[in-house]
Amino acid sequence: MMKKQVHFGAIIHGVGGHMSLWKHPKVNPAQSVSLDYYVKQAQTAEQGLFDVVFIADGLYINEKSLPHFLNRFEPVTILSALALATKHIGLVGTISTSYSEPFTVARQLGSLDLISNGRAGWNVVTTPLENSALNYGKTAAEHPSHAERYEIAAEYLEVVKGLWNSWEEDAFTYDVVKDEFFDTEKLHTLNHKGKYFQVAGPLNIQRSKQGEPVIFQAGSSAAGIAFAGKEADAIFAGGVSIEENKALYDKLKASATANGRDAEKLLVFPGISPIIAATKEDAEAKYLEIAELISPEKALAYLGRYFDHHDFSQYDLHAPFPELGDIGKNSFQSTTDRIKQYAKEEGLTLYEVAIREATPKGTFIGTAEDVADEVIAWLEAGAADGFIIASGVPNALEDFVTQVVPILQQRGYYKKAYETATLREHLGIGNKPSVYQKQLV
Repeated sequence: MMKKQVHFGAIIHGVGGHMSLWKHPKVNPAQSVSLDYYVKQAQTAEQGLFDVVFIADGLYINEKSLPHFLNRFEPVTILSALALATKHIGLVGTISTSYSEPFTVARQLGSLDLISNGRAGWNVVTTPLENSALNYGKTAAEHPSHAERYEIAAEYLEVVKGLWNSWEEDAFTYDVVKDEFFDTEKLHTLNHKGKYFQVAGPLNIQRSKQGEPVIFQAGSSAAGIAFAGKEADAIFAGGVSIEENKALYDKLKASATANGRDAEKLLVFPGISPIIAATKEDAEAKYLEIAELISPEKALAYLGRYFDHHDFSQYDLHAPFPELGDIGKNSFQSTTDRIKQYAKEEGLTLYEVAIREATPKGTFIGTAEDVADEVIAWLEAGAADGFIIASGVPNALEDFVTQVVPILQQRGYYKKAYETATLREHLGIGNKPSVYQKQLV
């Protein structure tokens, strides 16, 4: 019987997945704006036959922001460079539907998809931080509510997909004899007029080999799950435990089914930060080395980001986690709800919560065999279809590719070569024909 095949992606953070990793002697603190670093990481992931590299993004910073938020590349720009430095791996970037225009984003991603020969993807997010509005000619009070952000996102995605269907597959004929550059019957104008957007179209770029970029989504609130079930091809989920991810996994698959979709075509990728060493004790030492780089003040600032940069320094570090009411409800809602819940259930102090969030340990720690066992356990439990690997310690991605991947290949859970060309094909969801082509099938 064929074993379920695991998928992998790598999230490239300039100075790692830990807020104080930039201080480690093996890390270049300026690598968040180093093209060479990004190229090396992408090529390492491609060496490991990963399906995607993933670039996160945000639209607001202040003096309390994480180091790798303060100075980093814009996603589409760096992904376009990585498209030329790689041949097979998918290229997924985060773009907000709260503070950008659908026509511009459709054009950017359509261009990336052609440049990469069908390897582009879009992580669709709704901007959580209220002060992002200040960078777009608005006040913080004008920042849309959590519910409205998803309403905007739904219409936004409808517009972008409509624009991607401006041209049929064979619209450009380039027929010199007929003096025909394109077939006019295969050009379609959108003329969208909705609650939030009015966009005429058509888009001035053709469809790619895969048809349309892959849609990733990262929200796990009720609104996020409903949105994902209708629109997403893949989900970047939390990576807390098998039990929590299994529950989320089942909700996401059920949401896809409720929307008349094949649940197998919605893939769930928890984000993990594996720590690999020759022994479990050595792996624990690696974790402690990173954990000790962070001060209590920095840990509190990290935690505050989830709660609209709430000032946690006003509380007693060693008192029970404070009652916060609705603080954070309009930002990272599912994350803040989770934090408040486990803090109360486990009776944790503010300091314990801050350290846990700033330096998550996870269960993917130990020898290469231990980490491979954990990957398989999540896969077999139905808690994941794949994983997004973050570098929480130096050389984490290299260690995973050279040590864990061969074990998974040997055990029959992972491919030994790229067998497909486009990102959609890598993920097993199939290239997407235009809506007009579908009518002919």
